[in-house]
Formats: sequence, structure tokens, C-alpha cells
Amino acid sequence: MVEENNRGLRDGLDFLDSFSTELGSTFELEAPNPFLNMANHLLRHHLDGKLVTPTSLIAASGVPYATASRKLKDMERAGLLEHRERSRSGRSFSVHPSAQLVAAMTSLIARSRQLAARYMGSAQDDGSAYYFQSTHQQASTIRPPLVLNRALSLSGGLRILVHGDPTFMVMDKLKRQFEQMVGVKINQRAFSIDRLREEAIRNAERLVSRYDIIAVDLPWVGEFAEKGILAPLDALMDVARLRPDDFHPAGWRATHWAGRPYGVPSQTTPELLFYRRDLFAEAGLEPPTSTRDVLKAAEVFHRPSQGRYGIAWNAARGTALGHTFMMACADFGQPLLNLAPLTTGFDADVGLRQDLRATIDTEKGLEAAEYLRALLAFSPPDILSMSWYERIRPYAAGKVAMAYGYTALAPYFELDPGSPAHGQTGYLPHPSGPGIAPHATVGGYMLGIPANLPAERRADAIEALIAFTSAEAQKLFVVNGSRTAPRYSVGADPEVRRRSPIFEAVDAMSWREELQFWARPPIPKISEIIRICGEEFHDMLRGIQPARTALQRAQARADALLKTHMTN
Repeated sequence: MVEENNRGLRDGLDFLDSFSTELGSTFELEAPNPFLNMANHLLRHHLDGKLVTPTSLIAASGVPYATASRKLKDMERAGLLEHRERSRSGRSFSVHPSAQLVAAMTSLIARSRQLAARYMGSAQDDGSAYYFQSTHQQASTIRPPLVLNRALSLSGGLRILVHGDPTFMVMDKLKRQFEQMVGVKINQRAFSIDRLREEAIRNAERLVSRYDIIAVDLPWVGEFAEKGILAPLDALMDVARLRPDDFHPAGWRATHWAGRPYGVPSQTTPELLFYRRDLFAEAGLEPPTSTRDVLKAAEVFHRPSQGRYGIAWNAARGTALGHTFMMACADFGQPLLNLAPLTTGFDADVGLRQDLRATIDTEKGLEAAEYLRALLAFSPPDILSMSWYERIRPYAAGKVAMAYGYTALAPYFELDPGSPAHGQTGYLPHPSGPGIAPHATVGGYMLGIPANLPAERRADAIEALIAFTSAEAQKLFVVNGSRTAPRYSVGADPEVRRRSPIFEAVDAMSWREELQFWARPPIPKISEIIRICGEEFHDMLRGIQPARTALQRAQARADALLKTHMTN
């Protein structure tokens, strides 16, 4: 919610306002501080996404009009304010806090806490006044987003196509703040994953794009690049403005095709194993590090008569199960394609290769298929219809002890105090097969620019893209419920760390090079190959065909698909 956003800074502003009021009521001769009053008013409205004019700022000063006008000009000369034109004439403008003012106010709040603690003892801290804590002083604390120096001039507003997941829905919830940031109305359309892909492809067939920015699932990058659906970013902007070294390397590399970036990570959401730490402790079990450990633990916790099951995972026919099989193959050390091995994992940058073939019908593929069949015995009865959301809901409800899931879906239990998994969830990279290093496959979305976007809209679309993927915006997503952080700086922010153990866990996986994207190589036909696997192995799980047959059929269909693509 908006009230939750930047809660610590808002609490600090409340303190300064209340303390100033107390001074005023104690001494009749005390004069209001117009600088503090105006700064407080401006920051409050900035956090709420509300517009401030010079007139309203003067009214908030608490001093006569003429005095307030002089003090306002003093603040302007000191570089504490930013102006944004509201009319073409330039006579009407809104006022916004500058980066200097935000830094000064947050520093004042932190120092006030220190002084109160030094001279009057530390007050009981219930965690509500976070910005009063010493962690605020750390260099890694990220300020609230600032408005762009120039409002975007996009006819009809900024148009965005996104996936209907919790992270992008946070953006919709914060629509007013983002509209203030960019200075234009935002029109956002959200679709399910399959419909999102269809709409992006349909949009590319139009003479002129209906969207300024589109969200793209990472495995689609190769297809969208080769079909000309996305414009390469290095042709539109100085990519250094994005601060690429701040992104998790796997997430950043996953946005590339043939060595060129086609988008900016908006979500870096690896698929992890969620497990109930309290249940494991009660059972005297260590967290699972291997596929064998997963099966043993699932058997211990599987109690259908009591309405509890061992594990939940994607097993619905088609795309959902196809993703599971693909990641299970990776757990046993094999990609779905003949990728070149590297020191850690495989080389998924295959944009210029013409010799790709499927590697499904192999001994490693058989191990992955047999693992999924073994999981079936300790899964809920409706497992064959479970996909991304369906596998998380029973975990959040306490009906399963473990679940494979993307971090983007953790809000279903992390933000629900009534969930048995709330505060009791551990996060692990995928437990692996014998002799294989653990890893976590990077999922999520990037934001890109449609290739058929009119030239006159591109510059402003790029500015919006930079703003929405900045560390400031990403932190705003997190404090309002998102559990994805594609940037190191965001994951290291003290307030972000306080929100969830996910961020520290994912950062540690990245430093250990456990975050990988080769399990979902972004080749043009990967979506169809995933669907093929999801169909053939669904028939295997239903008992219609044995594992060997499923492997052979999936291999043959994938080979035929790749052969057709290579000859076209």
C-alpha cells in the first residue's frame, strides 16, 4: 500500500513535525521554521505521489506569504527544489524535492535519533521507526525515487505491456507515484504468460506499436530478437547509463542475444526450493541439498490422511511441466540443447550458432524423468493440474512441506501473517543429482522497447525504461511487496534486507555463481520445445507411456522443430 511505502522516512517526518509542534506550543515566543515545514510538506507529498505547487508550499510554511516567498527562493538557490513545467508557456510548474533535499532530510532524521539516544537513552524500538536506526547511515541505503528532470512528452501517455504477476501488480498499485516520476499518465495492460507472448508477437505485426515498453520472459529473447520484435538497446542509448555491473550477472546476460542487449532486467526471480524450517527442525532433518534428500524428506512429511503432502511443483500439462522437466535436467547436469560446457554451467549465448540440436533422450534426461515420477508419490492428488500459482498456494496454506517456486511468488506467504509458512520458510538453490553442483535457474522478465515504436517516442520510452529499472524504483517495488531484486545494490539495502531473507540468500547464490540461466537457453524455438516436453512427460506421469518413450518422442519432435528453424 502507499502508506507502507518508505515507512521509515515517513515516520521520521512525523517525528520532526510533532517535535516542531511541541516546541511551538511550549513557548509562545517560538517562531515556526519555514524551511523545515516546507521540506516536510514537500517530501510527504512526494512519497504519496501528490503534486505540490509553489502556492501550496508557501501555505505549508507557517509564516506570512511574503516571508515564505523569500524562504522558498532561498531553498531554490540552495538546490533543494526541482521544478517541472505543467504548461507549454512555462508559467505553471510543480515543485519536487531534489536529491540534495532528500539526502539532507533523511540525514537529519538519523542524527535526531542518535542525539536522542546519546542524551536521553534509547527509546524502546518496535521496528516502526526504521530510518532512526543506525543502519540508515550505511552507504547502501537507497533514497526514494526522484522525479525526472523533464516530464515525458508522450501523446496519450506511457503505454506498457506486462505480465500479471505480483511484481508488476505492485507497479500498478504505485501508479500515482510512477506517474509523478515520469510526468505523464501510465496505461498498463497485464496478461497471463501465454497471452503476453501472443500480444507481443501480434503487436510486432502492427505498423506502429501500441506499447512504448513491453515485458519479455527471458527465454523469449532469442525469438524476439530474430523476429525483430525488440529493438537492440545499444542502438537506442548509452547502455552504461543502466549500470550493468549492478545487476546479477546471470540476469543481465540473459537479456542478450548474439552479444547485444535487448532489454533491462525488471525481475531476477530464480526458482528455488522453499522448505518449512520449523517442520524440518521438528523432524530432525537437515535442509535438502540433493535430489535424494528431497525425496527422503518428502516421504517423511507426506501424510495424506492428515491433509498434508510432501512437495508441490509444476506438473500441469504443457508449458508448466515443460519448465519443470527442463530444470530437472539441469539438476542432473544437462541442458536441453547441446550447449558448450563452461567452468560453471554451460554457454547459453548461442545467437550465432547453427548447429543446435536437442539433448533430451539421454541418460541424464532419463534420471530427470525418473525423479519427477518419484516426486509424484509424495505430491498432492491434484499435482497434474498444478502450475506456477497452484503449487505455491498449498505451500502457503501449510498443506505441503516443500515447494519449488520462483521468489516472485513468495509474497503469497511472506506477506500473510496467517500462513503457517510465514517466517518459517528457508530458501535453497535446486538440490542436485549426484556429483552436480547446486544451482538456481534465473527466471523473470526484462523490459524492452518494441522495434516498431515510432522514432519520436523512443527517447522518452528509454528515459522511462531507465527510471523503472533503477535501484530507487526496484526498492520501491520491494517495500510494497515484491520479492525480486535484480540489482546487488537493492539486495544490499538495509530496509530491503529487513523485508525478507530472500534477498540475502539470492545475493549469496549470485556471488557463489549458483545463479544460472543456461537451463532455459533463450533460443527462438525454446517456447515450443518446453511445450513439447510438457506434453510428452505429462503423458508419462499419467501412466500413458513409459519414460523411455516420452524421452524419444520429445527428442524427435524437438529435432524436427530445430531442423525446420535452421533451414528457414
